Amino acid sequence: MSELKTNVGYSLSIDGKYYNMLDIEGFSHMMKDPSFCYKFYWLEAIVQLISENVKETTFDAVINEMICNAWYSVREFHIHLSGLIVDANGEPRDGLERAVNILTQVSDLAPNASKVEIRNAIKEHDAELKTAKEQLTNMVPYRALAGFFKNHDLTVNWDSITRLTAYIEEINRDIVLLPYTLGPSSKLKKEIYFQEDWIKMIQDNTVSILGWIQFEKVKWLQNNNPEVPGLVYKLAPMDEKMRKLNNVRKLWEGILELTEVRDVFTDKALTSKKYDVDHFIPWSFVMNDELWNLMPMDSSLNSSKSNYLPKWDPFFERFAQNQFMMYELIHAKEGIHKLFESCYRDNIHSIWAVQELYRKGNNKEVFCGILCKNMEPVYDSARRQGYEIWSHI
Repeated sequence: MSELKTNVGYSLSIDGKYYNMLDIEGFSHMMKDPSFCYKFYWLEAIVQLISENVKETTFDAVINEMICNAWYSVREFHIHLSGLIVDANGEPRDGLERAVNILTQVSDLAPNASKVEIRNAIKEHDAELKTAKEQLTNMVPYRALAGFFKNHDLTVNWDSITRLTAYIEEINRDIVLLPYTLGPSSKLKKEIYFQEDWIKMIQDNTVSILGWIQFEKVKWLQNNNPEVPGLVYKLAPMDEKMRKLNNVRKLWEGILELTEVRDVFTDKALTSKKYDVDHFIPWSFVMNDELWNLMPMDSSLNSSKSNYLPKWDPFFERFAQNQFMMYELIHAKEGIHKLFESCYRDNIHSIWAVQELYRKGNNKEVFCGILCKNMEPVYDSARRQGYEIWSHI
């Protein structure tokens, strides 16, 4: 195996036998210097189609795949694919994000819809999506190949799709074998022909290539969403089994055996074993199960709260009071302290929580002040990112 260092340092391992006939260095530049996120999703969609043994497709099919791949990040996690750049109408300038938003408006798809459901919705609402999809065909399919042109004397005319198509064909025929060439049709109907040798290379190295694409994509998205935590986990649906709430529930069960705990939202007393443990700031934003963000709450409200933010006033004050109640019992009752210690592995990782919040000796004002100082900026970031306020109560 040969290891190719891409321009940003990710090592893409490609079998050495391909170096004699394929421009692997040109391939490594397919995501270089993007103006928007399209290049990442374009190449990712192509690699996925080739891995399914697709040898010929259209712009339309690739863009449909791009929308499917972007859906979860945009809808479930409110990721802005190219940052908060908007046009004169306040709409995202990023065409792929705009396409996802249009599909959201015209369909009843859930944020965590399956890929099959998204594909069916795209087909059903193709007319409404047409303009946004056509905008995505303007440059990316051609610009993605620019890394293969750099060592050749032919002049590239980026202003003419017809000339670009002919140029790509000429480069492929006379100078270097390209991953794909393009057919004579226009806009979404334009054909894409994948080259056999590239199909073989991509199929042999699909896992490595998709890992490289995800690495580049995460770097781009994180740079354009600097306030979003855990972005690497926000590209695809997460396995619910990763959630670690069992020890937190045991802790609150122990507290309920000793004292009354009132629901943050209804102000009614909670009943032992008839409540849910949930996040004050949604898990889909913080992407962790930290104890300082968790609370027992009425089970009947949990599904309606979902990924919404509760109003800061008055609910944070009530939330902080329950947290302080827990804190006092941790330091007053040995049994509660042991249950608290059981949470260390999965639910207590924040340095500020260990060193400041849960240290012995805080009075209520100090404790709630520390909690507010650290939680309010996270809450505000989620609000700026597009998380809506829960209006149920």
